Amino acid sequence: MTDALLKIGELAARAQVSPRTVDYCTTLGLLTPAKRTAGNYRLYHPADVERIHLVQRLEVQGVPLEEIASALTAGQADVMEILGRIDEDLRTLHASAEAASPEMQGVLAAIATRVHSLITVALQLPPLP
Repeated sequence: MTDALLKIGELAARAQVSPRTVDYCTTLGLLTPAKRTAGNYRLYHPADVERIHLVQRLEVQGVPLEEIASALTAGQADVMEILGRIDEDLRTLHASAEAASPEMQGVLAAIATRVHSLITVALQLPPLP
């Protein structure tokens, strides 16, 4: 991909979404235009294509758009706090799994798999431009 900034329609075409989706993502704070033209067109970084795809993957995993927006705009200190809470929650989950019935161990294993999947997606978050 080229490093040239993209108009909303160009970004939408590359991300294979509608311009309305790009506009909605911008309204929610999921995307931030790099700058505006003299004609007031919003211009986006080419990396925003991957950001849109990431948002879609997180949404499919059941993460609300508002939470995704909050995570994407959080500062580094917030990320460390969130990782600390995740660590605590995983320790609690593992302790519960050890004491649970075999049926519940299956449910807790499925939850742990989901958590690991979400963490993997979260680690792919590109830094904000």
